[in-house]
Amino acid sequence: MNEKQSPHIRIEEADRVEVTTIMDNYSDHTLPMSEPPSEMVKRPPLAIEGKIPSDSLLAEHGLSLLVKVFKDSHQYSVLLDAGWSKIGVPHNIKELGVDISEIEAVVISHGHMDHFGALTEVLEGMGSRGTPVIIHPDAFLPRALSLPSGEKVKMPRLEETAVEKTGAKVVKTRAPQSLASGLIFSLGEVERITDFEKGLPNALIERDGNFEPDSIMDDHGLVTKLKGKGLVVITGCAHSGVINMVRYAKKITGVDTVYAVMGGFHLTGSQFIPITERTIEELRKVNPSVIIPMHCTCWVATNMIAKEFPEQFRLNSVGTTFSF
Repeated sequence: MNEKQSPHIRIEEADRVEVTTIMDNYSDHTLPMSEPPSEMVKRPPLAIEGKIPSDSLLAEHGLSLLVKVFKDSHQYSVLLDAGWSKIGVPHNIKELGVDISEIEAVVISHGHMDHFGALTEVLEGMGSRGTPVIIHPDAFLPRALSLPSGEKVKMPRLEETAVEKTGAKVVKTRAPQSLASGLIFSLGEVERITDFEKGLPNALIERDGNFEPDSIMDDHGLVTKLKGKGLVVITGCAHSGVINMVRYAKKITGVDTVYAVMGGFHLTGSQFIPITERTIEELRKVNPSVIIPMHCTCWVATNMIAKEFPEQFRLNSVGTTFSF
């Protein structure tokens, strides 16, 4: 999509959407393999061919989601993010038996290390076939965090040349990008319109040799439209605000009904726990049928959401597949 085009998009309806958690902060092999009364949640099996695997799925402070959409007889796969370490996502891909040759595009939600860590390793595993990597230009810029002490600590940086060397095609864009034959869109730059979602206050980004406050404009996610049910909005970290992301997804698609909201909500620590109640209040207005907090949604915020939305809440864990 040309960045000068209107942000309004035409999104096609998927018959089914399937999201598998390749990486998240939490892994629990004791969770039941399926959760009644629906077939929505599937956990990885305890045993395969009568044997418990000799290795386990890994968890880390990172996120990676395999998003599959189905339309008629066609299936499309898109990978959102690649975790933090260079080990975790490739390991879990192998353990889960994911066929990465089916992945038609990779989307990096933003340029923080817990979302691009194993990107080059995944792309190398896919082979040099020009796989599009959808990414905001800011994701390649140097970044840092300012500490209360006044110290500035630099963050790991994603190198564009390293991505290109894998044979992937880097697609730098600020606009929504059509994927999976129009069944999935990346959101592009998200409008910041709420009065309580303020981003990451101590984030810095380097431009023209100088560090300045970072509004993390590259933070985005994915949206797909489920036939007869509404939008599925998938976030990376929601530095732009999970409510802002939901509202923006509704705006650019022209679809008012939201079926599911899932991904990192960035409700963690003393800076963000105070806005959890307001986030919950706004989620009530959205009224999604499914809410799945992940990654940077801390234990306190996740439990608050679970308590307030007992019917909609689903617990995520590494290896879980959600089918809508």
